[in-house]
Amino acid sequence: MHTMWKGSISFGLVNIPIKMYAATEEKDIRFRYLHKECRTPIQNVRMCPHCQKEVPWNEVVKGYEYSDGKFVLMESEELSGLLPNANKAIEILDFVELEEIDPIYFNKTYYLGAQDANNKAYALLREALKTSKKIGVAKVTIRSKQSLAVIRVYGNCLVMETIFYPDEIRDVAMVPGVPDEMELPDKELKMAHQLIENLTIPFDPEKYQDEYRQAIQQALEKKISAEEVVEAPERKPEKVIDLMAALQASLEATSTTKKKTKRTPKRKKATS
Repeated sequence: MHTMWKGSISFGLVNIPIKMYAATEEKDIRFRYLHKECRTPIQNVRMCPHCQKEVPWNEVVKGYEYSDGKFVLMESEELSGLLPNANKAIEILDFVELEEIDPIYFNKTYYLGAQDANNKAYALLREALKTSKKIGVAKVTIRSKQSLAVIRVYGNCLVMETIFYPDEIRDVAMVPGVPDEMELPDKELKMAHQLIENLTIPFDPEKYQDEYRQAIQQALEKKISAEEVVEAPERKPEKVIDLMAALQASLEATSTTKKKTKRTPKRKKATS
């Protein structure tokens, strides 16, 4: 499993060196866009519409658009200087009940493994979280982004879940078409409860499958088996341009253009 990040968990005076790993992976079947005419994969190019040319990364800067067409530029050094607590520590601030956090707050999950497999502090925090049935609320800075997170136990492993800040959760009052509270007939409510009870089972994640992805995968395998495949044409090697030849050609081109645009002096009209 690939290590994404190295740091530590800190709570109180306890410091636990850890490694972070992605806990989930998307299983979407990814398609590439090809040129229909020649079946060559399309490239994404950074173009400046004003200069009408491709822009290399070393000419790209970050700008915040505070008004239509008006930007404030921020250099990477300025942004780095504003980062708080960039000491590679997952700092636990508080402990709360898991049930107190609505699932809408949860964002992405990461496994946390100890840098030393015999780390007693790791085992101590894990056991304390299990027996107390609490989770830790923490802050962490990863890749120039400060995130709110929770630390909990999953299986036998410590897990970090990044969570949204309160101002990142949209107000439910903004949702159109939500009915107001209303009086419901007891008979209908009882039947709804009974239907829920009839469909209630222990949660088994293996029961649920991505049927659409499976269907696409089967269709692709059939095409591959039937050799219904296309190949992108080999890329032609880029022509190596001799610098002196390029300079000479440029000089000749500009000299020719200059001669064509050079004005001829106007003749004076004869006077009688």
